[in-house]
Amino acid sequence: MESTHPTPDEPNKTNTQSASPIFSGKVQFKGKAAEYFGIWIVNILLSVITLGIYSAWAKVRTYRYFYGHTRIDGHGFDYLATPMQILKGRILAVAVFLIYTFATSFLPIIGLLFAIGFLFLMPWIINQGLRFNMRMTRHRNVCFSFQGNYGEAFVNFILLPIASIFTLYLLMPYVLKRIDSYIHSNISYGDKPLTVNLKGETYYLTALICFVVSSITMVIFMAILGFFGLDLLNAENQQNIQDPSAMIIMFAALMAAYVFMITIVTAVWKAAIRNHIIDNSQFEGVATFKSELKPVPFAMLLLTNMLAIVFSLGLAYPWTKVRTSKMLADVTTVNIYSGALNLIDTQQAQQSSFAEEAANVFDIDLSLT
Repeated sequence: MESTHPTPDEPNKTNTQSASPIFSGKVQFKGKAAEYFGIWIVNILLSVITLGIYSAWAKVRTYRYFYGHTRIDGHGFDYLATPMQILKGRILAVAVFLIYTFATSFLPIIGLLFAIGFLFLMPWIINQGLRFNMRMTRHRNVCFSFQGNYGEAFVNFILLPIASIFTLYLLMPYVLKRIDSYIHSNISYGDKPLTVNLKGETYYLTALICFVVSSITMVIFMAILGFFGLDLLNAENQQNIQDPSAMIIMFAALMAAYVFMITIVTAVWKAAIRNHIIDNSQFEGVATFKSELKPVPFAMLLLTNMLAIVFSLGLAYPWTKVRTSKMLADVTTVNIYSGALNLIDTQQAQQSSFAEEAANVFDIDLSLT
């Protein structure tokens, strides 16, 4: 008889699901396009006027707007970072870049040494960036945290991606699964770690579906070209394409097909992987999650967002960002249990260390599904 006890690698949802949640409902996003447009346009103007210095304040304003308007059980999120923390990181990044540019102009070998050094530094930067972003995120007066270590980060972000090259990227779905597992399994909410149980077969199946979708898209595209007499495989048509007007049409068609294909593949991948990660993650005794993002509506959202941005010369960007946030919130369900009432905010009890303070200077945006 198959055991009903979860293995150590599996999130134990049995105990959590046996208790009745004190809250069960959709995530809500209350932001409005008109409100965010006002913030966005001021951010751009002041960033330009101050030669980019205001961009640190712009980021904090943007994050606080979206965090504050994302609500679970009526409670919004808080973004605790200050503009000066962000600005320090950007000044440091600019200084490092200028030193690198100046040094390599005199000694090109320094560029190679810098690249090798940066390769080994990258896992630490990623960890510090994630630690900073989690520490600056709070919900119900309890902060998140990140406990990743350098060794695991080096394997997942450096060694495995390099190894996938020698497998003609056949290893890449497994690599992406490892990266997602590493990021999410090292997140804690107060004193409760996030437990995840991601499966490699889901990543490989999704990658296969994306390959099939992209192949079908290209076949349809070639068929459409053939219908209009622009068959690339026909030698006679290849000569006709030398005409400038035909070349313009061809280029536009190629770009449209490429963008359409990338959008569809992105929607399929993100919907499947987002659902898989969220459905298989939980703060035991505190919260469980469910995502029902559908690839077709999400693809339509991405396509219409892109068209709106292009035809509005970028002015529709705030509208696209708000409607995307609303869709992702509407398809996400959270169940909160009584354990949420007994959480301990370990961040408030922790003493500051050099590594954690150093994290303040790294302004890194890493996507959390």
